[in-house]
Amino acid sequence: MKKRNCFIGQSGGPTVAINASLAGIIDECINSQQYDHVYGMINGIMGLLESRYMDLLEVFSNPQSLQQLKHSPAMYLGSCRYKLPDIQDDPQTYQNLFHTLEKLEITDFFYIGGNDSMDTVAKLSAYAKSIHSPICFVGIPKTIDNDLMGTDHTPGFGSAAKYVATSMLEIAYDSSIYKLNAVTIVEIMGRNAGWLTAASALARTQYNQAPDLIYLPEAPFSTQKFLDDIREVFRHKKNIIIAVSEGIKDENGEYLDSDSKYTKRDAFGHVLHSGTGKVLESLVFQEFQCKVRSIELNVLQRCAMHIASKVDLDESFQIGQHAVKASMAGHTGIMMVFQRVQNHPYQIEYTYKDVFEIANLEQRIPLHWINDQHNDITQELYDYLYPLIQGEVTITYENGIPCYSDISHLRYK
Repeated sequence: MKKRNCFIGQSGGPTVAINASLAGIIDECINSQQYDHVYGMINGIMGLLESRYMDLLEVFSNPQSLQQLKHSPAMYLGSCRYKLPDIQDDPQTYQNLFHTLEKLEITDFFYIGGNDSMDTVAKLSAYAKSIHSPICFVGIPKTIDNDLMGTDHTPGFGSAAKYVATSMLEIAYDSSIYKLNAVTIVEIMGRNAGWLTAASALARTQYNQAPDLIYLPEAPFSTQKFLDDIREVFRHKKNIIIAVSEGIKDENGEYLDSDSKYTKRDAFGHVLHSGTGKVLESLVFQEFQCKVRSIELNVLQRCAMHIASKVDLDESFQIGQHAVKASMAGHTGIMMVFQRVQNHPYQIEYTYKDVFEIANLEQRIPLHWINDQHNDITQELYDYLYPLIQGEVTITYENGIPCYSDISHLRYK
């Protein structure tokens, strides 16, 4: 009896956990004993369009190699920022893709990524339905921004949140040594959703109250209130640490850095923010004439495997396994999701939802999870975040640095 063949792709920005989902898919394909070939697209859907792929069963033939993959950051298969055209605008692209899928007798198609990647899953699934193709298309969520609709949280977010909280705690210790008025502004990723910035509150301990102020893009930002908030904190403390999302907007809905001559946009038209911290640094210095510095975590929060969350990696691996089970059961046009059962003790369930109800939408922080002053988070949001950063990951070291999976196949000659 003929067995199954599948394609796996990774897309969007890298995370600590996306390779764990890849490892989970491969592991379940092996354990099911139903797959002849498990192909990996090199550089996502763009790589598939260029017929660049590899057979993953030839590389990950033992549990040790899969464990190393699970504990390797970024994207083993590489990524792309390619947006599939609408079917009616470019049917040839879809015909070319499906010609490759049919030639390789593909039965399952798994795509790991964020919001824009789910758009790819939706379009391919719609085209498959239009031509009566039996291939199952399944999306596996991934994004440090935690802004995908339909799922309690996203793989990759917990580890990035742990990095943010840890960095904030270390910044607080670093800043505490001098007895002088000072303000440190920490700019954290988050285009329209402030989940990562909110995670900075997890740095608070019995010895540390920082961040003293937290500003999220879900609430309108007033520069005057921002300065007043700092002035109020200065009444009882000399050293102030502020967490701010890169995507905060003023009362008119304009990004603070939107008028920068350096503003860029990605392939999907999203503004690539940089400079929010610097704008605020200048503002604070002009007002208070004190020591001010801004720190932009930037890409450092994406692939810090040395401070990964065990909960995050374990869940990411398991959602990959559940994706294979869902596809083998005949489900298509879906995205795998986490459904939280309870916080204490923390428990989730793995299920799936219609990808057409998820693609191109954003999950933002509910306003009732932000305090009335719009400069901190509520206990309810803290309780939501806390379970996601628990547990530490043991990684292998060689010559003093982490030993990750070989990615020499991503080099271009």
